[in-house]
Amino acid sequence: METVLRAIAIYLFLLLVFRISGKRTLSQMHPFDMVLLLIIGDSVSQGLMGDDFSITTALLLVTTLVLMELLMAFIKQKSKVADRWLDDVPMIVVEDGKPLPDRMKRARVDASEVLEAARILHGLENMQQVKYAVLERDGSISVIPKKD
Repeated sequence: METVLRAIAIYLFLLLVFRISGKRTLSQMHPFDMVLLLIIGDSVSQGLMGDDFSITTALLLVTTLVLMELLMAFIKQKSKVADRWLDDVPMIVVEDGKPLPDRMKRARVDASEVLEAARILHGLENMQQVKYAVLERDGSISVIPKKD
């Protein structure tokens, strides 16, 4: 039972840490982010396994983590509050060509990222061509261009 409790505790802890770090953290992986994830993975594996490196423990851990993921999906499906807390909601960060600084700061998005998305998605050259830029639940930026 100790293995299951460790898996649940680490799952919930990592969920909290990644939720606090924000949507954009996981949407754009840089080399530093990859190194950090590898270190986290190695650190967590030691905490999960403890001194027992048996196949039974590994299978129990995988089963527990998959069941935790299914439980979270079920909770998000049944509770709008849990869904909003766990995955957040889309957030408009640019409206009618004007950046919304408070929202951008809260989401840790800057104008250059919005312009990059506008160029990639629609070939737009400047912010005035953007009707809306939305930070999606997965951390990506959607751009709706103004109609000419």
